[in-house]
Amino acid sequence: MKKQVCIITGSTLGGAEYVAEHVEDLLQQQGFKTHLIHGANFDEVVNEKIWLIVTSTHGAGELPDNLKPLFEQLEEENTELSDLFFAVIGLGSSDYDTFCHSVDYVESVLQDKKAFKICESLRIDVVKEFDHDQCAENWLPNFVQYWQA
Repeated sequence: MKKQVCIITGSTLGGAEYVAEHVEDLLQQQGFKTHLIHGANFDEVVNEKIWLIVTSTHGAGELPDNLKPLFEQLEEENTELSDLFFAVIGLGSSDYDTFCHSVDYVESVLQDKKAFKICESLRIDVVKEFDHDQCAENWLPNFVQYWQA
């Protein structure tokens, strides 16, 4: 049975969306079913069992406006997500001391809800890495190997 991965993006200028679309193509080539949602709301994703969150860091290390409501609602909900598996790809600038803070926030919220982090998160430094798609492609085996074990 093919695993379905729900790819959830949070983006201000579109960079995270482009990375998510590239990763979606790669996952499909490897036999995964995918469901890509730009700026998901709680009801759209609550029943998904595998989340791959691709987000930029906005402002002072915050989630982009199109992803913030989902995680604010998750914090408020008294819902345990122990059947949820997740991984995170973040884009940010190391010029800021809040570099990829949104990744830390996503991990914290989901782990507080008992979700299982599949692998170490990818933090793409947009100041040093110019091929964001390739960074994600190089990281993807860390995510995929969990399902091949």
